Amino acid sequence: MIYTTQVPHLDQKVRSCITLGKFDGLHRGHQKLIERIKEKRGKNCKAVVFTFDVSPKSYILHTPPKYLLTYEERRELAENLGVDILAECPFTEELMHMEPEAFVKEYLVDRLHGEYLAVGPDFRFGYQRKGTPQLLKELGEKYGFRTEILEKEKYKDKDISSTYIREELDQGHIEEVNQLLGYPYFTKGEIVHGRQLGRTIGIPTANLIPPSEKKLPPNGVYITESMIQGKTYQGITNVGYKPTVKENFLGVETYLFSCNADLYGQEAEVKFYRYLRPEIKFASLEELKKQMMKDIQKGKDYFNGI
Repeated sequence: MIYTTQVPHLDQKVRSCITLGKFDGLHRGHQKLIERIKEKRGKNCKAVVFTFDVSPKSYILHTPPKYLLTYEERRELAENLGVDILAECPFTEELMHMEPEAFVKEYLVDRLHGEYLAVGPDFRFGYQRKGTPQLLKELGEKYGFRTEILEKEKYKDKDISSTYIREELDQGHIEEVNQLLGYPYFTKGEIVHGRQLGRTIGIPTANLIPPSEKKLPPNGVYITESMIQGKTYQGITNVGYKPTVKENFLGVETYLFSCNADLYGQEAEVKFYRYLRPEIKFASLEELKKQMMKDIQKGKDYFNGI
């Protein structure tokens, strides 16, 4: 897959099938669009995902974004989905004020040689969001491309969207989130040295600090799986500040059920499956250990029941 932070100028002989949007999460609705452009591409035609390097809303409001997927995670998933080109266009003042037809002609026609576009019914683009799927259809007649408007994917009779997923994630509804995404919600990071208090109570843990832009589920304890060096480990994970031992950073701390290896410095991918309980401040390490043993048993029962 070609990844670029600019909109490429394709060779004149190369055409493209394009889908456009924010694509935060690459959820089931996004996957539907990607599958369609892959189906439509022919010889010398590329499946292109056109998105932005920052959320337009975050750019306008000057708020630090929190993403369902970091840029790196989105790139990896897009490649796994079979995308040929992922173009993360810089969201600039110039782009924000570009009229819809100018956007279509410069980027989709002149640079990408688009012959087919797949978008959702709520897709908007151009200055003041005046560009609509219907306008794309009309401009396609002028510039020689076809636009298909795909119906939204639904879950429990509700349209799947990044907003819907964020709402469920904020409530700790991990199983719902995973259904909406079509894959387990996850975070990645390097395993770092903690205060090693887990070892003192006989429950050693792997600590990682997720990227600052990654949106995490609510602080609490979760049933998880961790991918480390190509191996999968079942476990339980605490997201939060560990109030019992007064950590001062937001971390992801995982007890792996069957791993005694030295993992410091390795990258881990932690997949979330079920919320167990909120983060609690215990009066002593002994009380913390008792609760952790209960959490561990619940985790093992969960995996044994699959």
